Amino acid sequence: MDHGIHFISGLPRAGSTLLAAILRQNPRLHAGMTSPVGGLFGALLREMSQANEAAVFIDDAQRAAILRGVFDAYYARVHRTRTVLDTNRVWCARLPALTALFPDARVVACVRDVPWIINSVERLIRRNRFEPSGLFKFEPGGTVYARCEALSGGTGLVGFAWNALREACFGEHADRLLLLTYETLCDEPARALAAVYDFLGLPPFTHDFTHVAYDEAREFDARLGTPGLHDVGPVVRRETRRSLLPPDLFARYEPDSFWRDPARIPAGLRVV
Repeated sequence: MDHGIHFISGLPRAGSTLLAAILRQNPRLHAGMTSPVGGLFGALLREMSQANEAAVFIDDAQRAAILRGVFDAYYARVHRTRTVLDTNRVWCARLPALTALFPDARVVACVRDVPWIINSVERLIRRNRFEPSGLFKFEPGGTVYARCEALSGGTGLVGFAWNALREACFGEHADRLLLLTYETLCDEPARALAAVYDFLGLPPFTHDFTHVAYDEAREFDARLGTPGLHDVGPVVRRETRRSLLPPDLFARYEPDSFWRDPARIPAGLRVV
């Protein structure tokens, strides 16, 4: 990667697409919504494991070269002139590998209070009332309780990302991590972006927070049966809405936002 690579990860519905949409205003950066590189990365790891009998002919140096090659190949059109920020929730669970492949890389993990993440998904499901969502395997039935359980399970949209985030925060590479809260990004975007640039070691850039555009996700969202999943408004701001979750569900997930309590996060972990 001629001009370097960094990563955007963290929780869903927590501002990662918004952050990418803002960063891409900078002509020196390339950012976007979730890319396929994370999936390719995982598939290659499996195919190079002992599950493949031919893996006996692949050593760790070759594995590393092949994995780096995925990034080089996918970003061949942009990495010669721009710094890449690849987005995927899986990266928080891949910090040991990323650190070995890209020693200078950093991860910005977007976070948001977990009940409001689940509420945001529920709001989308109810808005698209005549279109079952791929988030729930296109099943039209179910209740808000069943949807919350599916989202928060270990392999669910929210549960996997939350577990990966905790793994990164309490792991040996937590110094490579910056937690960026949804509230700060929406309420104080200039401060949030200044912290991101400082963390990544990139030259500052003046962004326009009143004309943000990102329209590359419409077909993806439509195929997922969840139109609006990656919508980004032109003005960076946080809308005040009431929760659609029953009070007992909302209360169940409130303790999960561990980054709000200094006593629950490791010393030195940066939270903005």
